[in-house]
Amino acid sequence: MMPLVSDKSIAPALENKPAEEPKKLKACCACPDTKRVRDACIMENGEEKCGHLIEAHKECMRKMGFNI
Repeated sequence: MMPLVSDKSIAPALENKPAEEPKKLKACCACPDTKRVRDACIMENGEEKCGHLIEAHKECMRKMGFNI
């Protein structure tokens, strides 16, 4: 007896199914911990005194895939 459905007829149906894309993280929502500390420092002391926190936030953003 021949099978009613062949494996070849199933494969194209699976290939046509759109792949779910991972949700992309927005820059405003990435690295909230370093962002909060950086922003507080800038508000209190100005950018000149918070360079190390600014760089730490940039590094976190880079690790999350942002081109900073």
